[in-house]
Amino acid sequence: MARVEIKCAENGPEMVTVDGVVFAAMCRCGGSKSKPYCDGTHAKIGFKAEAKDIVVTE
Repeated sequence: MARVEIKCAENGPEMVTVDGVVFAAMCRCGGSKSKPYCDGTHAKIGFKAEAKDIVVTE
């Protein structure tokens, strides 16, 4: 089974990784024009959030 992780970057998007390879960058600031994907808006609007790692499957 694949190892799926979500790595929430400090002040940035949620990076979904599958077996260590980035699969998608998901918006968590709410400002992206290409939701649910990140388009970099977090940097422009000054989004602030802590980093966090979540293991979905192992």
